Amino acid sequence: MSKKTITIGVTGSIAAYKTADLTSRLKKLDYNVRIIMTESATKLITPITFFTLSQAPVITSLWEIPDWKPGHIGLADETNLFVVVPATANFIGKYTNGIADDALTTFALSYDGKVAIAPAMNPRMWNHPAVQKNVETLKERDVTIIEPATGVVACGDKGTGKLESVDKIIEVIQTLV
Repeated sequence: MSKKTITIGVTGSIAAYKTADLTSRLKKLDYNVRIIMTESATKLITPITFFTLSQAPVITSLWEIPDWKPGHIGLADETNLFVVVPATANFIGKYTNGIADDALTTFALSYDGKVAIAPAMNPRMWNHPAVQKNVETLKERDVTIIEPATGVVACGDKGTGKLESVDKIIEVIQTLV
């Protein structure tokens, strides 16, 4: 049996650094890991970090694709599970409303398999009615939501919005692949 491929979307939340640990640990569990980053994510953690940990090219743009087949379509064909860690309010809103304006959102709309997202944002953003409505819509579409934890977030605010632990995210991933 061939290895399962997990494609991870990384968005512009400070919690993106935890996705490096997730990538490393999934590789150790013998998964193929592919990474798609938003431009904002690349301001917080570099693509070379994920290239090193995943041992695979990192997609950061729709316009820099080395193969004949558009990267997001080719990758969708080989992906067994798509996970967005961390998922910002921006990504959640775009994904919910079918906006495909970068490599990650274009991939998200081209992929028709199992999807999980792990939101991470300020508690006020997480609790905003628009974000909550988008999350409910995604749940109705059978997207697995790895609920954020409660605690102190990067800006010092306390509440629900902190990225769930990498251990818990791995548990959910293993139930879905």
